[in-house]
Amino acid sequence: MRTKLALLLPLIVTACASSDNHPLYTQSQVQPVTQYHSFDQYVDLTKQQLLDNRYFLTDDKTAELRANMPSELKPNTQERPHKGVLLIHGLGDSPYSFTDLSRSLQQQGFLVRTILLPGHGTRPADMLDVDSEQWNELVQKQVALLKREVDQVYLGGFSTGGNLAYSYAAKDKSIKGLMLFSPGFVSNEPLTFATPWLSWFKPWLIEVEPKNVTNYTRYFMVPTNGFAQYYNTTKQVTELLEEHRFERPVFMVLTQHDSVLNARAIKRMFNTQFTNPNNRLIWFGSHHSTIEGKTRYINSYDKSLRISNMSHMGVLFSPDNPYYGINGSERICRNGSNMSDAEIQRCKAGEEVWYSAWDGKANSNIHARLTFNPWYDQMVEDLNATFSLNVAKN
Repeated sequence: MRTKLALLLPLIVTACASSDNHPLYTQSQVQPVTQYHSFDQYVDLTKQQLLDNRYFLTDDKTAELRANMPSELKPNTQERPHKGVLLIHGLGDSPYSFTDLSRSLQQQGFLVRTILLPGHGTRPADMLDVDSEQWNELVQKQVALLKREVDQVYLGGFSTGGNLAYSYAAKDKSIKGLMLFSPGFVSNEPLTFATPWLSWFKPWLIEVEPKNVTNYTRYFMVPTNGFAQYYNTTKQVTELLEEHRFERPVFMVLTQHDSVLNARAIKRMFNTQFTNPNNRLIWFGSHHSTIEGKTRYINSYDKSLRISNMSHMGVLFSPDNPYYGINGSERICRNGSNMSDAEIQRCKAGEEVWYSAWDGKANSNIHARLTFNPWYDQMVEDLNATFSLNVAKN
């Protein structure tokens, strides 16, 4: 959901297919992993699928595999784990989205598992034929496997993964709670509804030259069908929330400057449709930092760290993350519809920059994407507090 459809739709007739033959735009005919009877078997089959079909972007194949493979972290105890959480990544992303949160939850005694959604991990073109029902089916099967191992099952999701987590939990009353990071309940793009129709005759809204693509934790481009399937997950959420309020504990994180979501609409949903007294919301924005009711407001402007505002993805990662953190190896320099090629090159060359959401530039400096959360520890503390009473009662 990084591409602004309103800007791209006028180009759907004239956009040229300059990269038709590039492997990233060519399907590998990969099939979803479905025939397994344990999580370990699922991991092994997924690893082989990636080895057979992934278009590797760097020479470090081990790091690319590790970022895109499902994972499991067990609590540091000899006893059978009491609680477990299944974490679901977003559209075009990978299990690496939860590399920091997985460790934080493990330290709190959770058995933590991440999954790889069909169409992801190999190459963007493999999402041309994916169906959101395949994502739902994967979540259903993985929850069943997790229930064998723990007494209490929680679900967590980022963006589209948040939609999948909520949609499943709304139908399965045994799920104890939800951890939702920038959940994609409502898009801020009014033309998202058109993507299922557009995908039939325009597989790519626009094609980007894939040269020098090295970020191996997420796709640099998503086909039209990917946005269409995201839209299907928003319909799931809307229909379920209209039918019933969600009464189990929910921890949610939103950012006012999200370039992908209608964060204010989702915040209203949190306040009206999620009713558990232990619920907590962290809202990153321009509001002064304070706590009002169930909401912690954090002013995300930080001059000392050259941060203008919080991004959609930034909430997930610790400042110490080796890839996306303050001193991380990856800098996302293409960060606005009005950025010039010269500005992007200066950013890539290592020039000092500020950080923001997409198109979140708030001063005359060059802005790269904010890929870390300076308030990560506070976020994890609030997450733990949301569910501590729930665990004690059970």
